[in-house]
Amino acid sequence: MLVAGVARSRPSWPAWLSRSFDALVARVPEGVALRVNPAKYGFSPGEVPSPPAAPRAAVRLYIAPVNSAGQGYLWARAAERLPGVAAVNMYYTRRGGYGFPADNPVPLAVFSNSRAWQDRQFEAVAAGFTHVIVESGRSVFGGKFDLSPLREVEELRARGVRVGMLAHGSDLRLPSRHRGLDEWSPFHDPAWSDVPALEEGALRFRALLEHSGAPVFVSTPDLLLDWPAARWLPVVVDPARWQAHGEPLRRDRPVVLHAPTHAVIKGSDLIEPALLRMHEEGVIDYRRVAGIPAAQMPALYAAADIVLEQFRIGTYSVTAVEAMAAGRVVVAHVHDQVRAHVHRAHGLHVPVVNATIDSLETVLREVIERPEHFRGVAAGGPGYVRAVHDGTASAEVLRDFLGLGA
Repeated sequence: MLVAGVARSRPSWPAWLSRSFDALVARVPEGVALRVNPAKYGFSPGEVPSPPAAPRAAVRLYIAPVNSAGQGYLWARAAERLPGVAAVNMYYTRRGGYGFPADNPVPLAVFSNSRAWQDRQFEAVAAGFTHVIVESGRSVFGGKFDLSPLREVEELRARGVRVGMLAHGSDLRLPSRHRGLDEWSPFHDPAWSDVPALEEGALRFRALLEHSGAPVFVSTPDLLLDWPAARWLPVVVDPARWQAHGEPLRRDRPVVLHAPTHAVIKGSDLIEPALLRMHEEGVIDYRRVAGIPAAQMPALYAAADIVLEQFRIGTYSVTAVEAMAAGRVVVAHVHDQVRAHVHRAHGLHVPVVNATIDSLETVLREVIERPEHFRGVAAGGPGYVRAVHDGTASAEVLRDFLGLGA
């Protein structure tokens, strides 16, 4: 078995002896091998979780394996609002993560290196679930099918499971397309070494979508430009968790919060000179935070007046939705295409104040000079979130895929 990320060392043996050694190792039960040489696998027997039990429902949905911003878990809860639906989400966890909730968290080393876990997990899903949503075109069962998501789709379909695909953002967003859309696109940045890999990954995901023919969902409306046949599955938050008391812009020096998950994509370094200048002038109290556990974020939004989201991609994401739910003034660079799609789908205007990298300082000074007006914009945030992002709308998007009809 190939063990991802683990180098196997041995003396310089003849080829025939190496082959014999490999054959012998392959026959050793994983539990025994773990006790003999746990360092080879990167996990202990006690870290291997049990496979998910099949829920007692007519429609049983499994969402895996990314759980970006905790969305896999929240989409599962949204789906359960539909009659006769139960759902489970799985994701592979890394040490030092944000601590997002999950139904079936699996340590990355187990996901990658445990053939026993891979076999049990596949059998549990194939036999116990009616529908699977694959996030970001990633393998759901580690290396069981040679890290091929397409083979996984075929194997699941052979067992009668219906499979859908879901894109979160950079997995599908094609850098070469986005560069032509926006002058502020991060994909213009020659210093960002990840761009070629992102282009390759997006092309690979597109090939998977084409070959699988599976229904496709996207988490933000801008991704419809990358895959027009997709359906927008709005991200989900629990409005009650983010509810904050007190109106924004009631203090002389408003607190401006920026919590980038990816500084290059958010444009953090490009907006910061203006923010630091305003901070030094005493106009704003600028606070930039990173790596904060998810459980601590509601308090940070509650303590802020203005939340800055992103200024290079042209959409709004979970950060903005959480801040809107808290009734804060949210400022971001949101394309007209996104706003128009939201209006067509829900008849609502996105209560996010628009700004570019060039205009951000001017916009912030206007917000400070016209607090009553922008308190009104912020006040529309919680209602917008309840209408679009509390899970109700997302459940309706999933209805057809789950075979429930209108």
